[in-house]
Amino acid sequence: MAEENTAQQQPLVIKMQFIKDLSFENPNSPMIYPMMSEKAPQLNINVDVSPTQLSDTAYEVVLNIRGSATIDDKTAFMIELDYGGVITLAEGLEAQIVELLLMVEAPRYLFPFARNIVADVTRDGGFPPLIMNPIDFHQMFMQRKSEAAAAEANAEMAKEDTTAEA
Repeated sequence: MAEENTAQQQPLVIKMQFIKDLSFENPNSPMIYPMMSEKAPQLNINVDVSPTQLSDTAYEVVLNIRGSATIDDKTAFMIELDYGGVITLAEGLEAQIVELLLMVEAPRYLFPFARNIVADVTRDGGFPPLIMNPIDFHQMFMQRKSEAAAAEANAEMAKEDTTAEA
């Protein structure tokens, strides 16, 4: 009973976490390994957050991580991880708070687990573990909001220009 009351008071509860999709490709092994001792690979990592509403208060939040390492146009490895969590939010939260919880707080909780999976898989693939730097999900969220607002403003201006020409 006390656990139910505590869960109701918390704005965000992570019910479960899971690997939704995991892919690791090592297309140029074993020839790539000696090249890595001569030259550091060029790393490219992209992270995205995808929330999906499951019910009134339940959501699935997925971290989409895509990474690759290349040396002189040769792919050392590619990794793709979709790491999800089922999140329950308190009832009656404002839309802005829900958005922040799903796009900032939930990913902040999920990220360390996804980061460990990426490190373990790259190590098991014969490479040094890829240790991803911490991500400021709030900054990422704010940047995407501002990009979306700019795109919307540009679309509105283009619409006005088209209307004025007609």
